[in-house]
Amino acid sequence: MQKNKIIIHFIVFTIAFFIAVQVHPDKHIFPNVSNVLPAVAVKEKNLREEIEEKKESYEEQPQDAYIDEVWKKTPGRNGRKVDVEKSLEKMKKENRFDESLLVYKNIKPKVSIEDLPPAPIYRGHPEKQMVSLLINVAWGTEHIPTILEILEDQKVRANFFLDGKWAKENMKMVKKIAEAGHVIGSHAYNHPDMAMLTEDQMKENIEQTNNIIQSIIGHPPEWFAPPSGSFNDKVVEIAHQFDMETILWTVDTIDWKKPSVSVMINRVISNIHPGAMILMHPTPSVANGLAELIDELKQKDYQIDAIDKLLDESR
Repeated sequence: MQKNKIIIHFIVFTIAFFIAVQVHPDKHIFPNVSNVLPAVAVKEKNLREEIEEKKESYEEQPQDAYIDEVWKKTPGRNGRKVDVEKSLEKMKKENRFDESLLVYKNIKPKVSIEDLPPAPIYRGHPEKQMVSLLINVAWGTEHIPTILEILEDQKVRANFFLDGKWAKENMKMVKKIAEAGHVIGSHAYNHPDMAMLTEDQMKENIEQTNNIIQSIIGHPPEWFAPPSGSFNDKVVEIAHQFDMETILWTVDTIDWKKPSVSVMINRVISNIHPGAMILMHPTPSVANGLAELIDELKQKDYQIDAIDKLLDESR
């Protein structure tokens, strides 16, 4: 009997529900979907319009590479354009404009550094928040393992400019530097004053070191750092004939004077700037102070990478 009552109640409820749906299909029982969908569309339309309206203030034109009167060959810099569709897709989740969610397309400059005539390079782009460590090596090996260990711990790529004579005598160390992912450049052969050589001697010196380095790491160096920074236009021109850029610096540790770690770091930090190239050698000052110097640079929001990254057009 009780079972029959339950069945009757269920049938009555079902009939009542069916009648309610037929009489008032859009009230109470179902949400008003027809109103919800247009509201979502309106919000998306408004957000798209806001992105379109504000995008210009975030966009930048690309900058061509150029030869500066003082700093000579200077790399270009990518421009950026707001990708409205991808930005909208990211902001829809928050349903509001958020500049940190803007997505950009890179715009390449028309003139790259490779398009420029031969000239030395002292720095990266002056607006690029990146610096690079130039380690010139012509003597000794005792501090290089420590330097490599610090660079690995700090996840930093550096540049090692190797004297050809030193490289020939320390082939295992050269391979170790290359295998760690660092850039290897030429520092000439036997530390000559390049500006005092004849044209033939310049060619012979550069070629000799290039051949030694290529025999060790499998390819010739692309970067040339003249010993003691001594060069003239002919040196730069001949390096260019070997498809090499001539690299100098804007910040000097003067580590060869054996400064204390604090003096060396203060000297670098007080002269640091976006795009800086920092000269150093495998000396006790650098071995003892490199980790702290890298920490200081990172605290100032500088990225630290090799010159192939510093001199590219990425922002």
